[in-house]
Amino acid sequence: MKLNIEGLLVYFPYDYIYPEQYSYMLELKRTLDAKGHGVLEMPSGTGKTISLLSLIVAYQRAYPLEVTKLIYCSRTVPEIEKVVEELRKLMEYYSKEAGEKNNFLALALSSRKNLCVHPEVSSLRFGKEVDGKCHSLTASYIRAQRHSNPSLPSCRFYEEFDALGRQVPLPAGVYNLDDLKDFGRRKGWCPYYLARYSIVHANIIVYSYHYLLDPKIADLVSKELAKKSVVVFDEAHNIDNVCIDSMSVNITRRTLDRSQANVETLQSTILKIKETDAAKLKEEYRRLEDQLGLSLLTLEQLQSEEMLQKIAQIAHQV
Repeated sequence: MKLNIEGLLVYFPYDYIYPEQYSYMLELKRTLDAKGHGVLEMPSGTGKTISLLSLIVAYQRAYPLEVTKLIYCSRTVPEIEKVVEELRKLMEYYSKEAGEKNNFLALALSSRKNLCVHPEVSSLRFGKEVDGKCHSLTASYIRAQRHSNPSLPSCRFYEEFDALGRQVPLPAGVYNLDDLKDFGRRKGWCPYYLARYSIVHANIIVYSYHYLLDPKIADLVSKELAKKSVVVFDEAHNIDNVCIDSMSVNITRRTLDRSQANVETLQSTILKIKETDAAKLKEEYRRLEDQLGLSLLTLEQLQSEEMLQKIAQIAHQV
């Protein structure tokens, strides 16, 4: 159905709308008009996600210079996938009713673990292992070393993306994680880096809280996103836990034991270096002393020879 929300034409891809959904969209529009912040609550199971998407997408289409991007933050991968599917349904309804090709680019972004298509890397079990292996294949210093040593391993998906993928933007459409992986396999491009590169050009991004709230990740991923963006935190009561988790470090007994062992190893290595350097210094000093003694002896010999020559000259004159 099509709704008029205070003068804004809103496409809603369902045959029925709850009164709560209409009220929700009305308050959301007023928040956008005020260019401020809003805290909206709605019971679970009453269609909050599609209400948000329908209103904000309509606002984007009506005021493209005021709202350039929608950043939808969710908690888990299943929730991210659900948002993308609702968005896909909405965009299909737009295409059907408006009779025009959808030119919006919407995509989901997740970790390397969920987007990697490299056979060896993607088979690793834990996310940190995937991140570490990916870094060992794609880091700039590793790639620089490969120029002098071509036998070093590489990721052909990243190399192909770096060579060609940056020049060809991701076509308009709605992409979930599987869509990105399928597209990456067809093109031979890394889906993870393709998604990270494409979020700058996308109209709608769906990703985890951490990509915006964790300073370490946000500086890498979200730093260049447009300032005129609408940011939605789904299940916003979890924000404080995410912030605490992002700025916290868990230290276990095993970590402390390994740290102590590393410190002892480092101290032992430093002592060995000091002893080696001291021995080298003593040897250099002894060698220098021997050379200096030889030079002094030679100087004394020269002085004696000069004195003997002078005495011989005086004797000859007499």
